[in-house]
Amino acid sequence: RVLWQSGKPVFARLLDAVDPDAVEEMRRILKGAPGVVDVTEVRLRWIGHRLHAEANLSVDGTLSVQRSHEIATDARHRLMHQLGYLSNATIHVDPASASGERYHRAEGHAHDDLPAHSH
Repeated sequence: RVLWQSGKPVFARLLDAVDPDAVEEMRRILKGAPGVVDVTEVRLRWIGHRLHAEANLSVDGTLSVQRSHEIATDARHRLMHQLGYLSNATIHVDPASASGERYHRAEGHAHDDLPAHSH
């Protein structure tokens, strides 16, 4: 039992596990960024020895693309500064009226003379 408890973090890291507290800290930082209405998805993953972050933010849907991009850039900047252990972060922005993964799911469809399929 002692061996397992002391080795558990090492085994978890070997399996690319990320501390759930780091995910919640990332969510908290992003929610605090000006202009962010909600944080709908947060993902952290190890790529080799580097920790990469991905997040989907929702913003006021009446904002321009330019303004939405500025909000995402500021949110990423805050994240990279406050979580110094991140190597990179990718931020995606949705309008608040259409945020979350269900709006990104491609249902079955057909095009280009291909059989019906989904992505």
